Amino acid sequence: MKKLVAALVATSALSAPAMAEEISEFRIGILGGENAQDRLNNNECLREYTEDALGVETKLFAPADYNGVIQGLLGGTIDMAWLGASAYAKTYLSDPEAVEPVLVKVNVDGGYGYYSVGFARKDSGITSLDDMKGKVFGFGDPNSTSGYLIPSIEIPQATGATMESGDYFGEVKFTGGHEQTIVAVNNGDVDGGVTWADGLGNWEDGYNSGALRRAVDAGLVDMNDMVEIWKSKPIPEGPVVLRKALPADVKEKMTALMAGLADKDRECFYGVAAGEAKAFESITHEAYEIIIEARKLKSN
Repeated sequence: MKKLVAALVATSALSAPAMAEEISEFRIGILGGENAQDRLNNNECLREYTEDALGVETKLFAPADYNGVIQGLLGGTIDMAWLGASAYAKTYLSDPEAVEPVLVKVNVDGGYGYYSVGFARKDSGITSLDDMKGKVFGFGDPNSTSGYLIPSIEIPQATGATMESGDYFGEVKFTGGHEQTIVAVNNGDVDGGVTWADGLGNWEDGYNSGALRRAVDAGLVDMNDMVEIWKSKPIPEGPVVLRKALPADVKEKMTALMAGLADKDRECFYGVAAGEAKAFESITHEAYEIIIEARKLKSN
């Protein structure tokens, strides 16, 4: 046994210099969906904790759209991000060796599903997809799971028509993100749209977590003015991913930091997790294979 331990120590000592890729900074990407300053403010506490944990300068990046984060991960200019499932699928399909999923946000009920939620203004008289015929429908970002991928598959199954403008809906357009969709519906720029929510808690609060909760917290919308008109089947919450090429100790420290954030600083966790949730817990690639297949189908 002593010889085995000695051999392992010797082996690890020999291999350590080759593995010890030093990092001089750490870069966290934040998906689009709400205005950049709010995204930066909500994640500033995470930036500070990361700097303390790694001992290197840590920067937050809030690109205008999902693709900015995806390209940053693929190009090695972003080290960590909390992706949606579809954004992870695109990253994986572009380069299976670029990132690895390590954690997922778990809801207060212990599950890690969420929903694409269709909504409209209450005073519009729209209460279902039937009432949306001939009207203007808003998607968020093309790389969003709940803001595009899933509703673009499930809504045609409900309407029996495509999502092309003029087929069932009078016009279908991209708003640019979740917050933009919520504001567009609230302002009457589109008649209805889709965004994401955990589906737990109260409608008037924007549910427990998700884009509606963020919008309520930011004072952008009063949910009493809104009505739910459609809800998807459960979607697996997207993963926190780390660039595979990062040193092992960096990946371990960041996984531990994110996993312990709910206990360490509840207010910080609320900001990072987009509302009330349980914690970030372990997840693997296998959880997203169904979304990867759906993404493949859409690209054919």
